[in-house]
Amino acid sequence: MRSRFFLYIVAAFAFFSCGNKGDLSTEEADTLATEEPLALLPDTVLPSAAAVSYTIEVADTATDGNLSTVESVYDGKEGWFTFRGNTLRNADYGGTVKGTPTSIVKDWQFNTFFDASKTSMGTWGGGTGWTGQPLYLRKSGEIIVASLCGRVYFLNFGDGKESRPYIDVTNPIKGTCSLEPVQRNLLFVGQGIPKVAPMGQVAIDLREHKRVFFSGADRKAQRSWGAFDSSPVVVGGFLFWPGENGTIYKYKVQDNTITLHTALRYRCRGAAPGVENSICVYSNYGWFGDNSGNVICINLNTMRPVWHYNNHDDIDGSIVCEVTDGVPYIYTGCEVDKQGNNGICHFVKLNGLTGQLVWEQQIPCRKLNIGGKHFDGGLYCTPLLGKGDCEDLIFANICQRGNSSNAEFTAFSKKTGEIVYRTPLNAFAWSSPVAFYNEKNQAFIFTGDSSGNAYLIEGKTGKVLFREHMVNNFESSPVVVDNHFVVGSRGSEIYRFSVK
Repeated sequence: MRSRFFLYIVAAFAFFSCGNKGDLSTEEADTLATEEPLALLPDTVLPSAAAVSYTIEVADTATDGNLSTVESVYDGKEGWFTFRGNTLRNADYGGTVKGTPTSIVKDWQFNTFFDASKTSMGTWGGGTGWTGQPLYLRKSGEIIVASLCGRVYFLNFGDGKESRPYIDVTNPIKGTCSLEPVQRNLLFVGQGIPKVAPMGQVAIDLREHKRVFFSGADRKAQRSWGAFDSSPVVVGGFLFWPGENGTIYKYKVQDNTITLHTALRYRCRGAAPGVENSICVYSNYGWFGDNSGNVICINLNTMRPVWHYNNHDDIDGSIVCEVTDGVPYIYTGCEVDKQGNNGICHFVKLNGLTGQLVWEQQIPCRKLNIGGKHFDGGLYCTPLLGKGDCEDLIFANICQRGNSSNAEFTAFSKKTGEIVYRTPLNAFAWSSPVAFYNEKNQAFIFTGDSSGNAYLIEGKTGKVLFREHMVNNFESSPVVVDNHFVVGSRGSEIYRFSVK
């Protein structure tokens, strides 16, 4: 029965024609996905994938490329080991509060090194940038955070003091590092700026406390910019790591040995775009967006594209997945970058099996000029799925809507995409919002803006319960533990705050 049903799914997927809005109706895809649960999603290529021209380099022909399991090992029980907590990038961190919180207080502050070295792209200092989320190891009570100064720090969650010596990886780190979730001995770090060329991918063995892997300057890449802001994930024994060089890497990870298995190198509309966001994974399907607005689904077993969706402009915020009645739905939005000074942020919900558009919200946004520097409008954060009394909502910070010079914390209906409310912020906001829930399962949202203002917002209504300037800036995304969160700031600071 399972094999017959699998063949039926493949045949059904191949039968239907597609446009930019996908290949099957929502009702048809729901029926196929929920009739019988499957361990693996179909190994098929839908017509929309023709927009992607690609090559697949199989570097390891002796190792089977199929995932050994599709169960996620990022369950949060032992801590938070990758950006936004899991492969779906939708972790409910379990933030808890009592009653209605009304304040945010600073518990401790740790200062990183400030690197004043000049690079081809300026001076990067220390602290953390976008996305810069810390990791948390529950057993040891340890925070791991990668800094713009090029060092990885290990801090005691309780008091903010160093729990072990930092490790210098030389080049500035903008993204979020990732910990191998099973043995937890390998830390994956992506370099973001070439202070010392080349920049690339780094792995650190935490048992020996030293670097054991580096890969940079991939001469086969179709794009020369070799930064790695994406936070990789381990699925079924393989590490998946997108790059800004137009390549998605699939590594075999065993003990502290990392070997390339497969590399997907692709182009769309004649260009080789880069990927800055973190790949979102459900079963054997992975989704990512790139800086040309392409949303691509790949089969992680074969690394072949399954479908393609054009979302118009640069996509930096990571895709978020929510599984409903057995169907993975994904949410993503674009910036106003290549459109010019004014344009549209396209915030969309897609069927993750087919790329079919479920709904689209078009939000007019504009670029912001501060001191001669341009800051794109639209979506930079990773959206937050509502839970509890906000189960029907999804939240995001939208930058510079209309004629505004600031961001708006925005609540959307998951079902229709309708904007339920907008809460104005004091500056543009790239940081990803996080939630805390009380004993009544009421949601309270923390978010921060680029001017260092902290906000505590009632999730259901958008009412601001707390607003105060607290740090230099909030560009990085926080990690949540109980009623606390840890987040860095540009400059040299890492903070722990409590919500009370």
